Amino acid sequence: MRQDKAQTQPALRTVLFRRGATLAMALAGAALFSWLHLPLPFLFGPMTACLVTALLGVPLSHFSLVSRGARTILGAAVGASITPAVMHQIPSMLGSVMFVPLFVAIIGAVGVPYFRKVCGFDLATSYYAAMPGGLQDMVLFGEEAGADVRALSLIHATRVLIVVTIVPIVMTQAFDLSLRGSLGDSASAIPPLELFLMATACLVGWLGGQRLGLFGAPILGPLILTAALSLGGMIQHRPPSEAILAAQFFIGTGIGVGYVGVTMRELRKDVLAGVVFVLILAVLTFGITEIVVQLGFATPLSAFLSFAPGGQAEMAVLAIIAGADLGFIVVHHLARITLIITGAPIVAAALRVKERRSAASEGHDR
Repeated sequence: MRQDKAQTQPALRTVLFRRGATLAMALAGAALFSWLHLPLPFLFGPMTACLVTALLGVPLSHFSLVSRGARTILGAAVGASITPAVMHQIPSMLGSVMFVPLFVAIIGAVGVPYFRKVCGFDLATSYYAAMPGGLQDMVLFGEEAGADVRALSLIHATRVLIVVTIVPIVMTQAFDLSLRGSLGDSASAIPPLELFLMATACLVGWLGGQRLGLFGAPILGPLILTAALSLGGMIQHRPPSEAILAAQFFIGTGIGVGYVGVTMRELRKDVLAGVVFVLILAVLTFGITEIVVQLGFATPLSAFLSFAPGGQAEMAVLAIIAGADLGFIVVHHLARITLIITGAPIVAAALRVKERRSAASEGHDR
C-alpha cells in the first residue's frame, strides 16, 4: 500500500507540473496576443503558444475535462440562438441545407482515394480521415474500425487548426469584418435565474447526453436543453461574454496541445497529409459556397461559415464573434455532423466488405 502511494505521488506531481506549464503557456499566449491587439487573442494566443511549445518537444498536458466543460458553454450559446423566429426560418433554409449531403459525398469521393492511394493509409484510416466530423467522434469510430488512431488525431487536429486560422483571415479580408465585436452581455447584465438555467442545461445536457450515448454530448446535450429553454421563453440571452472567452481559451489550448509528442515522421506523413487535404477542402468549400450564394439561398458570409469544414465549437465561436446568423449556420453544421455520425459506420462497413471482396477476387485470379 505504501509502495503504491509512493509511486503515485511522483506521477501526480508530474501531471500537475505539466498542467501548470500548459496553463502558463496558454495564459502567456493570450496576454501576448492581447498586448499586440491581435484578433481573437483568447483563441489564437493559447493555440499558438501551446502549438509552438508542443512542437519544441515540451511535455504539455491536456485539460480534457475542462475542455469538454468549455464546449458546453458554446453548446448553450448555440442553443440560446434557436428562437421561435429561427424555427420559422427553417423552411427557407432547406435550399442550402440540401447541399450538405452533396458536399459530404463529394468530400468523401475525393478524400478517401486521396488518403488511400496518394498517402498510403489503410481503408479505415482513409475513410475517417476524409470525413469532416468532430475530431473525437471520428477518432472513436476509427478506433472501432481498426484505423490508425494517432494518424487520425493528427490529421483532424491539422484540419481544425488550419481552418480556425484561415477562416478569420477570410472574414477580415473578404468580408471586411473586424472580429472585435461584442461577445454579448457580461454576467452582471444577465438575470441570475437565466444564468442558473443555462448552467444547469450545460451540466445536465452534458452528463445526460453522455449517459444516453449521444455523440458530441458536451455540445449537443447543452444545445438541445438550452434550445428548449429558449423556445419556451425561459431565457433571452446567450451565456455571458466571460464564459465564451473562457471557452475560447480552453479550445485554443486543446488544439495546440494536440501536437504534443509529434515526431518528424508524423510531421512528414500525417500532418502533411492533413495540410494538403485542407487545401482540397478549401477548393470544395469555396465551390459549394459560390453555388449556394448564386442560387440565392444564403448571403456570402452565412454560406461560407455554414460550409467551412471546421469543428462545431470552433465555428460557433467565429460565428458569434462575427455577429453572423448563428441559427442559420448552426443548422447546417448540425446537418453535416448528424449525417456523418449516422452514416459513417454504415459506409465504412460497406467499404470494408468491398475491399474484402476485391482482395478475395485478386487471390482467386492468382
